[in-house]
Amino acid sequence: MEASPTPPARNDYGQPIGAPVADWTERSRPGRTPMEGRLCRLEPLQADRHADALYERYSTAPDARDWTYLPYGPVATRSAFRELATSVQDADDPGFFVIDAGEGPVGVAAFMRINSEHGSIEVGHVHYSRALQGHPAGTEAMYLMMRRAFDELGYRRYEWKCHALNARSVSAARRLGFTYEGTFRQASVVKGRNRDTAWFSLLDHEWPGARARFEAWLSADNFDAAGKQRRRLQDC
Repeated sequence: MEASPTPPARNDYGQPIGAPVADWTERSRPGRTPMEGRLCRLEPLQADRHADALYERYSTAPDARDWTYLPYGPVATRSAFRELATSVQDADDPGFFVIDAGEGPVGVAAFMRINSEHGSIEVGHVHYSRALQGHPAGTEAMYLMMRRAFDELGYRRYEWKCHALNARSVSAARRLGFTYEGTFRQASVVKGRNRDTAWFSLLDHEWPGARARFEAWLSADNFDAAGKQRRRLQDC
């Protein structure tokens, strides 16, 4: 039998009010220091070090479908990709990180919409090359970014937003443990087309359980000699 939910506190006027957040202070911004895992390393994007290798990785895709839901691209030439990387490399928000799974860059992701005053942060601009798609290092990269937000910096809310028609991103959010919160209709115009944006979140009190699942799934003994998972992340 489930316990009844705790009724909200009320002020002197009898109005329901939110739960107190004890000793809350503004959090630090995520910074640009590397994040290290067993399977991958995340480091700040630097065009002169990473752009050419990333371009080569993205160019292995047979078509441009991996660019469809990004707000930019597809980028067709090496020089154009280098210009794009240069234009974002020094930004604080979004702060881009390159994902290196042991043989050079294979994708990027960014911390963005950083609200340090209220402890909310989003992961976005997730762009995995075919070498990273479906690889456990891609999951570990998301775990490392969550760990920084929650464990290192003490944020309260971690967000994932995506085009509501981007089925792969919606599926990834659910697999990673995010909770769907709703869809903002006609949220923006991207590449001349309407975008409805699906919102997902993971909260600080949900993180310990999510972290335990990630760590159980990412452990070496969860994979056989061929690298195939023994248990799905959702089952850990």
